[in-house]
Amino acid sequence: MTDAPTQDTIVAFLGDIFARCGDAEYLGEPVTMAQHMLQGAAIAEQQGLEDEIIVAALLHDIGHFTSEFGTFSMQDTEDRHHEEAGAEVLEAFFPTLVTDCVRHHVAAKRYLCATRPAYFDRLSEASVHSLNLQGGPMAPDEIATFEANPNLERIIQVRYLDDAGKDPDRVTPDFAHFAPMVQRVVDAHLAARATS
Repeated sequence: MTDAPTQDTIVAFLGDIFARCGDAEYLGEPVTMAQHMLQGAAIAEQQGLEDEIIVAALLHDIGHFTSEFGTFSMQDTEDRHHEEAGAEVLEAFFPTLVTDCVRHHVAAKRYLCATRPAYFDRLSEASVHSLNLQGGPMAPDEIATFEANPNLERIIQVRYLDDAGKDPDRVTPDFAHFAPMVQRVVDAHLAARATS
């Protein structure tokens, strides 16, 4: 699927990414990219979280596949800004809550490392490597700016779902299971935007 997505094709566009690229290694972790994102969404669904958070967890790393800079590897010496690439693809179709969670899930890691020291100890080797490329723990002025985001709690919620999606033995539904929910979130957002 090479055409720019529309409201009617965005879900198929995202599903195609999962189908074509989902088997890629996830940044030195013991799961594939698809397993990682599906696990976050499945955990959110099991917890009864709102659709927007489930969808944000499902799509938080989609920018690894849409970034012009390619995907992360443990040999990288510069950040590839996948969070920004993913948010840019999604922002035409999804509410700010979803795109904020995608755009700021890396910042949330930096924030948690700065404000909750025990959080850093839980990070995998790959996550520590990417943290160093992404600027390390936040400085005090960055913390203040980040805490001003009205979606702060939800962004952190998606960050924890991101961290939880690394279990090689966890079985999850596939993308098709979540596709109707993704479409509902898109349709509701675009309908609301059309009437505002």
